[in-house]
Amino acid sequence: MLGDLRSRSALQARRRAIVKTLCYRLLMVLVTVIVAWAVVGDVGDAVNIGLVANVVKTGTYYLYERTWDRISWGIPASASG
Repeated sequence: MLGDLRSRSALQARRRAIVKTLCYRLLMVLVTVIVAWAVVGDVGDAVNIGLVANVVKTGTYYLYERTWDRISWGIPASASG
């Protein structure tokens, strides 16, 4: 199994990561919509909440990652240059 991971090309790994990410985000939109629907009782409002919340979360995560890219804590000196 580990050998399969090592032989996978970088492009395949990137595509797989993108597909997994999109599937996960879709799942999270559905979870948010269901919870919002249970709370507000209106499907339209729940869909709006689900979409907006996930766009905000995705943008926030991107900014979070970009911030951590500027922090050298926890990275060995040989890996940072």
